[in-house]
Amino acid sequence: MIKTGDSSSRNTELDLSARIAGVTFKNPIVMASGTFGFGKEYAKFYDVNELGGISGKGLTLQPKAGNQGTRVYETASGMLNSVGLENPGVAAFLDKECAYWETLDTVRIVNLGGNTFEDYVAGAELIQKDADTRGRKAVDMIELNISCPNVKEGGIAFGIRTCDARELVRAVRQATSLPLSVKLSPNAEDIADMALMCQEEGADAVSLINTISGMKIDVRRRRSVFNNLYAGLSGPAIKPIALRMVHQVAQRVEIPVIGMGGISSATDIIEFIMAGAAVIQVGTYNFMNMRAGQDLLRDLRQFMLEENIASLDEIRGII
Repeated sequence: MIKTGDSSSRNTELDLSARIAGVTFKNPIVMASGTFGFGKEYAKFYDVNELGGISGKGLTLQPKAGNQGTRVYETASGMLNSVGLENPGVAAFLDKECAYWETLDTVRIVNLGGNTFEDYVAGAELIQKDADTRGRKAVDMIELNISCPNVKEGGIAFGIRTCDARELVRAVRQATSLPLSVKLSPNAEDIADMALMCQEEGADAVSLINTISGMKIDVRRRRSVFNNLYAGLSGPAIKPIALRMVHQVAQRVEIPVIGMGGISSATDIIEFIMAGAAVIQVGTYNFMNMRAGQDLLRDLRQFMLEENIASLDEIRGII
């Protein structure tokens, strides 16, 4: 336990690291998919190499233009989004973004979505082929997204019933040897059973929770604000639900849990760690604070010093 010395020397002794499937995260702060681009944009504000990791913008096999109409709407303690997985496609990512990712000293996670079963598998195969043939180390992990609520096909359709998701997780596991995490929906019939199934099918971790389906009505126009009717609610409003689900899942599985949902302070991070998360992801807070990752890391270190916590392992999963 660290009790003496000046703050700078004590900072260097703090152990914030975590390991998932042989991949070392220098600290538990990972930027969530869909809120951080591929990292380049935020590198203008601070050194993104300080982060534990980056989960890039969600990718699909083919490029997607995303949804028409209103995409984001602020709510009390959060926001609704209906972006619809706008992205350049897996091939364009590999050709145009991976060169930048190769330069980063942080864990790089590809968030992989899909419209169909075949899309998911082909996307994973393409990422694996790129790693094998080019021999480059630009992708450390795949996060299989079976929980996006903002697309009309695929996404959450695979993430509600465990029996529907099992075959997909198995097929993607067979398509890649890269570490694999599965991003789960809070709308799953039983999220702990879903996580257990992912473990049985060879996933190395589970990520939770994605956004919660919500709605906003324009009473003057007498219609939903969003063309897709519903949208995904995120931000501090969902944190208590996310924390409860992370705790329930961590109690059921042996693989690491990546926790997320409304995290916007160091104490939020500590709560998720105490609930059993190996690392956490920060999403909506990136839209409120462009230096969110840097500020959270500073505050997390300060909290550990104040509470005489030398390693996050001392408190991980203590609840």
